[in-house]
Amino acid sequence: QVQLVESGGGSVQAGGSLRLSCAASGSIASIGDMGWYRQAPGKQREVVAGISRSGSTNYADSVKGRFAISRDYAKTTVYLQMNSLKPEDTAVYYCNVRRFYDKYDYWGQGTQVTVSS
Repeated sequence: QVQLVESGGGSVQAGGSLRLSCAASGSIASIGDMGWYRQAPGKQREVVAGISRSGSTNYADSVKGRFAISRDYAKTTVYLQMNSLKPEDTAVYYCNVRRFYDKYDYWGQGTQVTVSS
């Protein structure tokens, strides 16, 4: 089992920045890819960014150039630096960790990000 604890959400004005963190504990040796998803009211959950065990990253087109994902291997923590935030970035953000050997997904509890215009 892997436990995930998210932090760093909050409210910010458009153009501002926030940094999300997600710390993993438990069976950390099984962790493969890590990533962030978000879900806005009335919408489906969507991928925001991902980072592989080797450090390769990918981003949704809507956040490219504004968000940056990174991971700290020593602490098994994944971060999402969000800059130039827009009102449409408002959502609950979820950390995702995938077990490398069977692709099983673990999810964080979610953290609210609200961007006002």
